[in-house]
Amino acid sequence: MAAAKQGKSASNIHIGIGGWNYAPWRDNFYPAGLAQARELEYASRHLTAIEINSTYHGTQKRSSFANWRDATPDGFVFSVKASRFATNRRVLAEGADSISRFIDSGIAELRDKLGPIVWQFAPTKQFVADDFEAFLDLLPDAVEGVKLRHVMEVRHESFMCEEYLKLSRRFKAATVFTDSPKYPSFADLTSDFVYARLMNAGEKIVTGYAPKDLDQWAQRVGAWANGKAPDDLPRVDGPGKLKPKEVFLFFINGAKERAPAAAGALLERLGWSPSEAVPVKAKAAASKAPSAKTATARKTSARKVA
Repeated sequence: MAAAKQGKSASNIHIGIGGWNYAPWRDNFYPAGLAQARELEYASRHLTAIEINSTYHGTQKRSSFANWRDATPDGFVFSVKASRFATNRRVLAEGADSISRFIDSGIAELRDKLGPIVWQFAPTKQFVADDFEAFLDLLPDAVEGVKLRHVMEVRHESFMCEEYLKLSRRFKAATVFTDSPKYPSFADLTSDFVYARLMNAGEKIVTGYAPKDLDQWAQRVGAWANGKAPDDLPRVDGPGKLKPKEVFLFFINGAKERAPAAAGALLERLGWSPSEAVPVKAKAAASKAPSAKTATARKTSARKVA
């Protein structure tokens, strides 16, 4: 299938969601009658990026990465969450084998659609400078000729220190910014790109975030994309000297069923709109709306930790 071009927008801004196979999205994002096999095709034409989360839980097939690449339009970007076996360990420096298995699993098949690799750490994982430096030193700059960029999602307050910031900057590793009250929230730049995971969506708001909040996020994204640090986000060591060149922002958790609407509303504020529709072939049972009981069951069974 030839990839179609994305809608018009700044090429250094990527806005999206985590994953694409989520049952409640079949009630409020994917149109009735759309085959599940075409959900990625549809999502990638209504958003500009997707964070692949399944890679965190287990190894994916090389052919899957190639299929995902071919199903999405030119300009679309996947970020990929790294294997939990590399990060959920007492001594990070001992994770070389797990890191290699993940890196060599086929992510290079995404080619120019491969965005940053997200290394997520447990909320209980504290910052130990020597061990974390050894971990960063294990991360390769490229695989099979494809350049790699790395993002640290640190979830313990001990990382909110100048020593961590200096270390991550030395290795040019970005640090996740999140608006979640459950995790440390600091927007210090540690690489030449920004990576934000927003987890504070509300179920009662159609777009997950109120219009004024989306307006504010549009302003922040615009500032980042123009090489500036927003003045209203918390930082540990001040503005710093780094100037971002690219922005990745994902609506990940909270009321996850609202994530696509939130991403779409933010993209609209940034001047982007879908470039084409995905044809929908109606199914025999497509006209039957799911009952409230069925929808609730789908939502409960499909929800996963981001």
